[in-house]
Amino acid sequence: MTPEQMAQAPEPDGALPRPRPLDAIDQDILKILQADGRASIRSVAERVHVSRANAYARINRLVEDGVIRGFGARVDHERAGHGTSAYITLNIVQNTWRTVREQLRRLPGASHMALVGGDFDVLLLVHTPDNRALRELVLTRLQSIPEVLGTRTLLVFEEEDLEPDA
Repeated sequence: MTPEQMAQAPEPDGALPRPRPLDAIDQDILKILQADGRASIRSVAERVHVSRANAYARINRLVEDGVIRGFGARVDHERAGHGTSAYITLNIVQNTWRTVREQLRRLPGASHMALVGGDFDVLLLVHTPDNRALRELVLTRLQSIPEVLGTRTLLVFEEEDLEPDA
């Protein structure tokens, strides 16, 4: 089996196949789309010096391989009515990550979560309308999850995306 065929073979657990190696053109396409997810195929093709068909095929491959997970808008949460942001650390019962993850996905305002190593198990980023809503989220929703042993809330005073500017 060639390396390319191995990269495209499905994983035993049904996960996405391993992505193929990215060349310099793929990397440039990713940078362009991160800065402007609405960039046209024609614009991308011109900027990376390939044909439109080639750019289209590369973008489709990046999506199919799971490298590009989707296209969306970067939101200013404060201007969108969610003026309070916080990182919440959670300690959870060992081996309950999958159960906890499903419950965290349903939380209003949850923006990002990660299973981490260190003094806590999970790092959760939330955006809420105000401190009262944050308090409700932490004290009522999070702490009522049986697998959550404890939380610590880190209020965000100022934040900035480090993604490329459009």
